[in-house]
Amino acid sequence: MKPTDLTRPMRPLPNLIFASRWLQMPLYLGLILAQGVYVWHFFLELYHLIFAAMGSQADIDALVKSIGYVSDAKLTGLNETVIMLVVLALIDVVMISNLLIMVIVGGYETFVSRMNLENHPDQPEWLSHVNASVLKVKLATAIIGISSIHLLKTFINAANYTEKVLMWQTIIHVVFLLSAMAIAYTDKLMSHSDHKTRMLDGRAKDDHA
Repeated sequence: MKPTDLTRPMRPLPNLIFASRWLQMPLYLGLILAQGVYVWHFFLELYHLIFAAMGSQADIDALVKSIGYVSDAKLTGLNETVIMLVVLALIDVVMISNLLIMVIVGGYETFVSRMNLENHPDQPEWLSHVNASVLKVKLATAIIGISSIHLLKTFINAANYTEKVLMWQTIIHVVFLLSAMAIAYTDKLMSHSDHKTRMLDGRAKDDHA
């Protein structure tokens, strides 16, 4: 590439097509708002849990309704199952929030514009080598974690679900797991192929020199 090629302005049509990546900006801003909703939901559930532990019947009823727990007798206090289900629900919110951060930060860095965080002390470790393939693998792994939490919540509260629901949730989780393994294996094959191509190109240049 000649030095003048680096400073030559892009033609109008390619410039318009390249600039269209900024249309994704409202999508990422929308995900940031969704992150705010999850933060609000987290602290609302935490508020109910704390005051339910102090004996507030209204907060106990709110927790029981939110987690879908059914009991033969009306609960007048927290039991181990309810506490565990609420804590798992909070963990679920945190994991989904982590997924949102990966999509927002990684997607913006990969598909919109560089953030230039190389020297920032809080730069995420995974962001230094993120690309579309790495992002897909990390998202698939995060989805498996979220699915695992949902499945655990279902099994803890299994008495309130039918066998059909339990079976399908397990099957869906296994499908997620197999899909993630397939994505990771495909990414490994592609990375190996790219590495081999670069090595061959380097040898060809050395031989030519």
